[in-house]
Amino acid sequence: MDMKVRTFPKITDHDLEDLSRRIGVKIGNTAEPWCYEATRDNIRHYAHGIGDDNPLWCDPAYAANTQYGGLIALPSFLFATSRIVSGYVGGLPGVHAMWSGADWTWHKPVKRNDEIHTEAYLKALVPHETRFAGRAVQQTYHVDFFNQDGDKVAEADSWCFRTERDHAREQGTKYKEVRSRSPRRYTEEELQEAYKLYAQEEIRGKVPRYWEDVKEGEALPVMFKGPMTVTGFIAYAQGWGGLYIRANKLAWQLIDAHPGVGIKNRFGIPDVPERVHWEEEFALEVGAPGAYDYGPERTSWLTHQLTNWMGDDGFLRKAHCKVRRHNPEGDMLFIKGKVLRKFQEDGKFLVEIEQEGRNQDDELSVVGTGIVELPSKA
Repeated sequence: MDMKVRTFPKITDHDLEDLSRRIGVKIGNTAEPWCYEATRDNIRHYAHGIGDDNPLWCDPAYAANTQYGGLIALPSFLFATSRIVSGYVGGLPGVHAMWSGADWTWHKPVKRNDEIHTEAYLKALVPHETRFAGRAVQQTYHVDFFNQDGDKVAEADSWCFRTERDHAREQGTKYKEVRSRSPRRYTEEELQEAYKLYAQEEIRGKVPRYWEDVKEGEALPVMFKGPMTVTGFIAYAQGWGGLYIRANKLAWQLIDAHPGVGIKNRFGIPDVPERVHWEEEFALEVGAPGAYDYGPERTSWLTHQLTNWMGDDGFLRKAHCKVRRHNPEGDMLFIKGKVLRKFQEDGKFLVEIEQEGRNQDDELSVVGTGIVELPSKA
């Protein structure tokens, strides 16, 4: 089959009606998570997959001298313990799924070797008209996370947009200008200027950031991510696990059970839609501007900025993220944050922070907010 002219399944009213009957129904057997336990290596692999070398997650000797007495998992590690919160959607076979955002609430830290189990259900289906692909459906799931003692450590709503690949490629207007640009090639001076942000990146660590010392309106240090490469996207998948990355017999089992997942590549071999993150040809075919980063990865970059800023004695309570556009190969991302307000609630000293990430062309890539609990001098 000529990949240039093939067509993909559409969003049908019949399939939407079938999917709507699943709303509120607890999901039973699902794909096993990448990580059942928060082991030292699992935590470190996830942290390194987003470029986070905070010793609270990565250095047992350092972490032993903190209030936790040992390693804890970075908040976004829980993406690796649930494929549903990461975008493993049901229904609408063959219709593209783009992970697009999440609302997280954390209740307790996840400590080294904690066992995590989850409960999930489809929460909502919301129709949309988008610049990217015309008709689309926002598919939202709710997931609760529990440790081995039955304590709820976190909960999250995450959503994907289900989009029609043909429309996105042929009629979508969002990336027409981007796809017409010549590939960007950076000068050595441009790269070195961006890399200064890596050299200057501050991990607050053991130095407490007291609630009383925070001022509304103050800016957080800019967090840099990139330049985007397929190598970087694969590094994230190593820590997070991906949705459909399988080999040999296990790959066949997945596609045999879910034929809509298998989309033939240039060799005529059924392969997974997740390859939009490393195969530019297929990414262009579904309407994206090129091979691009993962949505949960983007959320994790926002929380990385917050945990760097709050220090070991802070606790990330909530985070909200909305993905606005793809970050294809070659893009840079600059994440800015600003303190919106300080407030107290239930005896906790809290700070709300707004965030946005823009690329090298000042195009909006992601927006978010976080609520951080800080220690108080009182």
